Amino acid sequence: MEEIGIALFLLLAVVVSGWVQRSLPWSVPLPIVQIAFGALIAIPSPAPLQLHPDIFFLLFLPPLLFLDGWRIPKHGLFRDRDTILELAVGLVVFTVVGLGFLINWMIPAMPLPVAFALAAIVSPTDPIALSAVSARAPIPKRLRLILEGESLLNDASGLVCMRFAVAATVTGVFSPLDALGTFSRLALGGITLGVLVTWVATRTLEWIARRLGEDSSTQILVSLLIPYGAYLLAEHMHCSGILAAVAAGITMTYAELRGLAMATTRVRRTGVWETIQFTINGIVFILLGEQLPQLIEGAARTVQEAGHEDPLWLIGYVIAIHVALAALRFIWVWVSLRLTMFRAEAKDVSVGRLGWRLVAVTSLAGVRGAITLAGVLTLPLALPDGTDFPARDLAIFLAAGAILTSMIAATIGLPPLLRGLQIPSEPAQDTQEDLARNAAAQAAIKAIERTQHELSKNHANTDVYAQTGAKIMELYRARITNPLRSEEDVLQMRLANEIERQLRLAGLRAERDELYRLGRTRTLSDDLVRKLVREVDLAEAQLISN
Repeated sequence: MEEIGIALFLLLAVVVSGWVQRSLPWSVPLPIVQIAFGALIAIPSPAPLQLHPDIFFLLFLPPLLFLDGWRIPKHGLFRDRDTILELAVGLVVFTVVGLGFLINWMIPAMPLPVAFALAAIVSPTDPIALSAVSARAPIPKRLRLILEGESLLNDASGLVCMRFAVAATVTGVFSPLDALGTFSRLALGGITLGVLVTWVATRTLEWIARRLGEDSSTQILVSLLIPYGAYLLAEHMHCSGILAAVAAGITMTYAELRGLAMATTRVRRTGVWETIQFTINGIVFILLGEQLPQLIEGAARTVQEAGHEDPLWLIGYVIAIHVALAALRFIWVWVSLRLTMFRAEAKDVSVGRLGWRLVAVTSLAGVRGAITLAGVLTLPLALPDGTDFPARDLAIFLAAGAILTSMIAATIGLPPLLRGLQIPSEPAQDTQEDLARNAAAQAAIKAIERTQHELSKNHANTDVYAQTGAKIMELYRARITNPLRSEEDVLQMRLANEIERQLRLAGLRAERDELYRLGRTRTLSDDLVRKLVREVDLAEAQLISN
């Protein structure tokens, strides 16, 4: 019963922390509020929660990694794949080596393998944390897609590097050549099993839906089970469960493109997954805050073992790690973007000039978040001989410090740097959107004409079908854009669409208010109110998402 009570209390804490963050008079990222909230919870608590690393890893990481792989735009991922791979793999290795040696030099009490593990843990970036700190100054779309692609892949590369470093700490043996071979086997096996689990699960659901009909609740539940199934199967087969979860998410995108799931299923599933993501991120940060008092005490002991009596050295370590992370990222981003521009120029593609602000924004946007936190909390509690894992509390404290400092630096620094920032544009994006809308509208008109003809075959009053079909087809014809329009006409059309959207939203909200009023006065039954309001809600959600 105690575990159930703790779980429910954590969920309540996530809700309350969201209310507190929205009520603050100034803009503070939600993760920072949640960490502070967790620290307040720990004050009256007699003892901190005991978190088992393997259970923590299993509960929280697979769904986060799966969702990252599912949601990341694949077009942008493949278009900027060279830049993304340079950041997601090359930068991680560069950070692990550079920061690992620095940490070991600063803190001799932390063995080199543990220092490498900490460096690997703080190397992944987090798009959720980045969106929280950049709310006041939105990042340009293409740069945001690159950062999201980086965060998707560096989650896997950073956590796999951490696993190697932890293994070296536990066994005392590390061979770079053996590590490369093991990594190749882990990676290929994990990716293959992740793809296989998603493919089998989605095809099985499709087969059952064709014969027995589709059940939205079952579809949603299976989507929640896929990342855990992929992770557990890969770990059982001694492959990378991390990469299996990511690969399962990427495969889910392509399985979804078959378009066989009902619209209701997709709408409900999106809502469920957004809630899961919000909840897991919130619980992870609140747990960090709850563990902080114990972590500070343990970190202070490790600092004293290193020869520093004053625990204020902890703050110096956190600042030094943040500065080192920023410097390593700035250097790598500058080199990476220079290489990208060099390759583009070799293909006679004009990409403009590389400005220092673009490098600074890309560097500062490397915000750490839930993946770093979940990863560092999975460090083993003890070595095989029963002794405590060396400098575990200090490693967790320093990782938490890296998260906080990266968020604060991005919150302060990104808005002025992003103001007026220009990056290489995507001139074909709007054209592709217009062409897609045209093609979809034309397909709809043909389908309406065909269906109208089939429905009116056995009815004498064909005029009703013709009038209704013409009315619906006129809506689709109004959506078809003329490719020969001038830029001014296109802007006017988009302004008209936005005005129409706002007016339709106002109308839908008035509809819903009236339906609720009729329900309160018992003019309509509650089940009828629920049905009609759902129709209005779905229409409003579609307009808001555009």
